[in-house]
Amino acid sequence: MFPIRDHNPSEKTPYVTYVLIAVNVLVFVSYWPLFADPRALNAFFGSYAMIPASVTGGADWSTLLTSMFLHGGLMHLGGNMLFLYIFGDNLEEELGHLRFLGFYLLTGLLAGTAHVISAPYSSVPTVGASGAIAGVMGGYLLMFPKARIDVLFIFIIFFKVFPVPAWVMLGLWFGLQLFNGVGVDPQSGGVAYWAHAGGFIAGLLLMLPLWLKLGGPAYWQRNKGHPPHPEAEYTMVRSVIPKAGQRRNGDPKPRITDIPRSGRRR
Repeated sequence: MFPIRDHNPSEKTPYVTYVLIAVNVLVFVSYWPLFADPRALNAFFGSYAMIPASVTGGADWSTLLTSMFLHGGLMHLGGNMLFLYIFGDNLEEELGHLRFLGFYLLTGLLAGTAHVISAPYSSVPTVGASGAIAGVMGGYLLMFPKARIDVLFIFIIFFKVFPVPAWVMLGLWFGLQLFNGVGVDPQSGGVAYWAHAGGFIAGLLLMLPLWLKLGGPAYWQRNKGHPPHPEAEYTMVRSVIPKAGQRRNGDPKPRITDIPRSGRRR
């Protein structure tokens, strides 16, 4: 299951979200040539990635920040930036540009701290914006629990897009982080599940003051958990695409496939 978009359009340009995406991409491009030289790449990560054992020893605290802008590959970068693009704009609209930037950086720092606590003696370098983005997802869940999110479901060769409420998709994601965090030794490296879970909880808690200011449970009741503005609607256009191995004008008739168009408000 992979989110591809939400039905929650923002009414203001999310400048900070765009800048964060651009910075992450530019930083990745700047050290991309190092992937051809493992020694140089390891030296680079040794200087700027977050190593829990070093932080526990009182050194390299700055890497809690610098590691948030590093990624271990194109898929790692692309997945994180997609999540930030989907969920960041709405939280930026609610918080404002500067407060959202502070929120993002703080949740990233808290997520990194959660990973250090879970694996204090690990010498494995940790990189990625996942902790900060998990914080954005936690805040999104609190503010818009029933916002619709289109999720691409892939099962072997079958794939289909399903709209699901945010609480289902984000709740399932958070549950998986907890489940894997309990079942995997964080000292051994791999995915920093406790950084994800810690960032998610931090984001939810940091959004509580705004949620309470808007009315708390009454805010949910006014909008029934949905965004406080019309949701985007994505229409489906039926297009004729022939199956492989069949003539366009031959029998059986070509398969009809749904192709999504750009979103528009109701």
